[in-house]
Amino acid sequence: MAATSSSSPRRTQPLRIGCASGFWGDSEAGASQLVRSGQIDYLVFDYLAEITMSLLARARAKSPDAGYAPDFVKVISSLAPEIKAQGIRVVANAGGVNPQACAQALAAALQEQGLSMHIAVVEGDDLADQVQVLRSEGTREMFTQEAMPADFLSVNAYLGAQPIAAALDAGAQVVITGRVVDSAVTLGPLVHEFGWAWNDWDKLSTGSLAGHVIECGTQCTGGIFTDWRRVPGWDNMGFPIAECDADGASFVLTKPADTGGLVEPATLAEQIVYEIADPCHYLLPDVTCDFSQVRLAQEGTDRVRVSGALGKPAPSTYKVSATWNDGWRVLGTLMIGGRDAADKARRVGESILKRCSRLLAERGVSGFTETSLEALGSEATYGPHARTGDVREVVLKIAAKHPQRAAVDLLAREFAPSATAMAQGITGFAAGRPSPSPVVRLFSFLIAQERVTPRIQLDGTAVPFEALRWGQSSKAPTPEGAPLAATEARAAASTPATDHQPTVRVPLLKLAHGRSGDKGDTSNIGIVARSDAAFRELQRVLTEDVVGNYFGHVTQEPVRRYELPGFNALNFVLQRALGGGGVASLRYDPQGKAFAQMLLDLEVEVAASVLDTLP
Repeated sequence: MAATSSSSPRRTQPLRIGCASGFWGDSEAGASQLVRSGQIDYLVFDYLAEITMSLLARARAKSPDAGYAPDFVKVISSLAPEIKAQGIRVVANAGGVNPQACAQALAAALQEQGLSMHIAVVEGDDLADQVQVLRSEGTREMFTQEAMPADFLSVNAYLGAQPIAAALDAGAQVVITGRVVDSAVTLGPLVHEFGWAWNDWDKLSTGSLAGHVIECGTQCTGGIFTDWRRVPGWDNMGFPIAECDADGASFVLTKPADTGGLVEPATLAEQIVYEIADPCHYLLPDVTCDFSQVRLAQEGTDRVRVSGALGKPAPSTYKVSATWNDGWRVLGTLMIGGRDAADKARRVGESILKRCSRLLAERGVSGFTETSLEALGSEATYGPHARTGDVREVVLKIAAKHPQRAAVDLLAREFAPSATAMAQGITGFAAGRPSPSPVVRLFSFLIAQERVTPRIQLDGTAVPFEALRWGQSSKAPTPEGAPLAATEARAAASTPATDHQPTVRVPLLKLAHGRSGDKGDTSNIGIVARSDAAFRELQRVLTEDVVGNYFGHVTQEPVRRYELPGFNALNFVLQRALGGGGVASLRYDPQGKAFAQMLLDLEVEVAASVLDTLP
C-alpha cells in the first residue's frame, strides 16, 4: 500500500492536537491536563533529542527490553480509560531505539486494567546494519567533513509523517515511533484526518509548522518567554493545542482554559524561530518549508492564528543522526565566597587542574585533552562583555575530558582537597564527588530516501506500506541554507541611515525579544522586533558582523543572518559555537540557551523616533 491518503471519510471540522511533552523528562501533568480539559482529538508527545537516542541505546545494550521512554507507558496507561472514552488517538516518538518493547509494555499495562487499544509501531529509522557500507562509501560528517568513527552508539534516520498517517489509516489508536522529525507526530494526524495529498506542499508546510510550534510543549504558551513578568501561572502552565483547519491555510494555537501561561503573537514568534536555520529553506522529510512570510494574529484571549507558511518539494534525502563515544568527561562545581571571589575561584580551578596534570604525568598518563573553567556569578559566560565588579560569591565550574575514565576520576577526587589546601570560603561538597560520564558526540549525514525503508506493524501484524519518494535532487542543500539568502541579508544590513534623524542608544531588549536554541554544535538566535519600525532599524544595525563580533569568544565560524519579515524577525546562525554541543561540551551552557539573553543586552544605536512605536 502506497503512502497516499486513505479512502475513509474526510473530516471538515477543525482538528485539535495537544502536545503533552517537549522532551524526555517533561512534566507528567501535561497529558492529564490536555485529556481532562483540552477537548482534544489527538494527544502527541515528543521525547527524543540526539543525546536521548544515545542514552536509550546504552540502556538497550544493558537490557533488550529497554531503550524507550518508560514515562510514556506510565502516563498513557493511567489515562487510558479517559482516552478511550473520549476517542482520543495518541502519537508519540516514545519508542526511541526499541519501539517494539515500548508497544509491548503499553499493551501489558493496559491488559492489567482489562483494557486494550490498537497499537501501531513505526520502525525502519535504525540504520546500524548499513554502517559498514556507508563507511566503505566514504561517508563524511555533513558539517565538519570528519570521517566516520570506529563505532556508533546509535544511527537513526529522521523519518517523516507518511508511516504515521498510514498507521492511523489502518486503524491505530496509538502510534509509537522510533526516530522521526519532531513535527511528524502532528503532521501525520493532519494528513490522515483531512486527506491532504503528499504533494500539497503548502498544506504540508502549515501542518509541519503547527508541529514545530507545539513540539516543545509550553515553550509556545509563555514558557521561557523574554517578557517573563507578564506570564501568569508558572505552577500550572497550559500545554499547547493546535486547532487546525482542513484547508491547510492556517491554524490557531491555544491552550486549555483556566491554565497558566500566555498565548500571543510574541510567544509564538519566539518558538517559530527556535532551532531553525534558513527559514526560507527548512528541510523536513515530507516538505521543504518556507516560514519567512508567516503571519501571526491575535484571535481572542490566548488564541493566535498562524498563516502564511509555504511549501516546496521535499528533499530526496533523510538526515541521519549518529552518536558515538569519544572518551570521558567530568564536570563539578564548588562555591567560593568572600572578597575577590572570582579571582580566588580562577586560581583554585587552575591549581586543581595543574595538580591533576602533574599526578597524571607521574603515572605516565597523558594530560587532559580539553579543560574548562568558569567562575559563574562573575559573568564568565559573557566573555569580554562581562561587566561585574567585585563579587563576593561565585560558583567555580571545573570540567575536563580524557580518553581514559581513570584520568577524570582523579580530577573528581581532587575537588575536595582544595577546601583545606587553597582559598578560604570554599564549600559546596554536600552532593559528593562529581561522577564521570561518557563524551557522546554527534555525527550527522544525509542518506538517499530510497535506502531507508519505514515499516509498520499494527497489533503485531505487518501493515503493507511503501513510502512515496519526492525530492528536487539527489544532493539536498545543507541545513545552513542557500548562500544567496545570507548575501541578501548582508546587503540590507549594511544600508546606512539616510534621513539623519536623532538617534538613541538602547539595549536590544528595548526593541525586541528573542529565543536561542541548538542543533549539535550550532546555535541559533531568533530576534523578534517589537514593532515594524523597530524591525526596519534592526535590519540596518544588527548585522552579521555585529553579532559575530559580540559572540567572537564562542563561535568559530562567520555568523549568518536570515530574515522572517512576516513577523518582523531575524535569525542568526552561529556554527561551531557550543564547544561540541550537548554532553560533548564542557561548558555550563552547552546548548546556548542563554545566548539570546546575552544578545538582548547589546546596546544598539537607532532612530529615536522608533521608541514611540513600541508597545
